[in-house]
Amino acid sequence: MDRRTLLMTGLAGATALGLCLPMTGNAASRAGDPDSTDAPRVPAPKGATMLFDGQSLSQWVNRNNGQPAGWKVQNGYVEVAPGNGDILTKEKFRDYQLHVEFWLPLMAEAKGQGRANSGVYNQGRIEVQVLDSYGQPPRDNEAGGIYQVAVPLRNASKRPERWQSYDIAYRAPRIGPDGKQTEKGRITVLHNGVLIHNNVEFDARTTTAGLPPEGNDYSRPGPILLQDHGNRVRYRNIWILPTPEDGKVNR
Repeated sequence: MDRRTLLMTGLAGATALGLCLPMTGNAASRAGDPDSTDAPRVPAPKGATMLFDGQSLSQWVNRNNGQPAGWKVQNGYVEVAPGNGDILTKEKFRDYQLHVEFWLPLMAEAKGQGRANSGVYNQGRIEVQVLDSYGQPPRDNEAGGIYQVAVPLRNASKRPERWQSYDIAYRAPRIGPDGKQTEKGRITVLHNGVLIHNNVEFDARTTTAGLPPEGNDYSRPGPILLQDHGNRVRYRNIWILPTPEDGKVNR
């Protein structure tokens, strides 16, 4: 199965290629109430790049000034420093599998978008929402929503103060020599091991608060960006596995 087939078949293709996905369903339930149990820490597979290993933000910079990322690293995680600004990877990526683990503080007095808000921006532009949406109906601006693109198939959130995870298979849009989009982008997302977006298409110019494309070319690689929305969200164990260009196979 080539890369194009994987992205056309979504989760089924990912499973066929043996992508590293966290345990789901009965396996998770046997460990206790899944809503109150931390998502497992998933090790990076062979060939992956560790973007954050719990020790250092050496691969990240501040979005506003390009200086070293100023979020607080402790106890194996990094915590958003409210007001410090978004952080993004020095390295840029186009097509990949991304794994992110995150923890949301309990903000009982806050409501809606004020409850533990952050976001994971793919290619610097396409946001998968991070939010305490436990018990809420799925929306594109709630947990797991692809903002202004797609509502999750279901709300797979855990209670706050539990570790959660996103696994994202991402393919950037393709732009022709004339600057016109020839293929839409595609994204598949698992939230805590549960499929919430299956091979969703998006337009190249879709973004909210994301980065402008380099050279106005929406097919070029972009960074992974983590949003500072003013809440003390934590992240750990972030890794990325770039996927081959069309028609090529890594052996």
